Amino acid sequence: MLPLVLNPVNLKAGLAGRGPERDRRAALLAEAGVEVRVLPDDAPDAVLASLQVLFVAGLPEGEARDLAARARAQGVLVNVEDVLPLCDFHVPAVVRRGDLLLTASTGGQVPGLARVLREALADQFGPEWSGRLKELGLARAKWRAEGLAPHEVSQNVRDLVMRMGWL
Repeated sequence: MLPLVLNPVNLKAGLAGRGPERDRRAALLAEAGVEVRVLPDDAPDAVLASLQVLFVAGLPEGEARDLAARARAQGVLVNVEDVLPLCDFHVPAVVRRGDLLLTASTGGQVPGLARVLREALADQFGPEWSGRLKELGLARAKWRAEGLAPHEVSQNVRDLVMRMGWL
C-alpha cells in the first residue's frame, strides 16, 4: 500500500452507481472537498478518459467489473466499493478535525477493523484538535520565518505538543 493524500482542488473524480451505497460514497467525497462528477452506469469512454479516479458503488459485480475495465483502459484509477479485486486503491477510514486527517486502513481486507480503529482515533482526537492544528501551524510558520532548520522546527513542534500535554 502507498498512502497518499490528494488535493481535492486538482482531482478529476467520477462516481457511478446506484442507491444508498452511491449516496454514502458521494457524501464521503463531498466531506473531503471533492467535486465529483456523477456518471451514468453506461458513461461513454470519452467521459471516463476525462477522469483521474472513478468510484463505483452500488452496482452488481458484473456491471462494476465492466465499468472498471473500461475506465482502467482509459488510464483511470478505480475503486469499486467492497470488491477488493476490482480496486486500484482503497479509501481508508477517516477522522477529520479541521485540516487534521487521521486514517486507518487494512488494505481492504478487514473494513470492520478499520472502522473500530477510526472510532478509537475519534475518541482520542476530539474536536479541539482543529484549533490545536491551527496553533501549531502558526508556531511552525513563525519558527520557519526565524530561519530555524527543518529538524529544529520539527523538534519545536514535538516539544510544544508534549509541553501542552496534548499527547
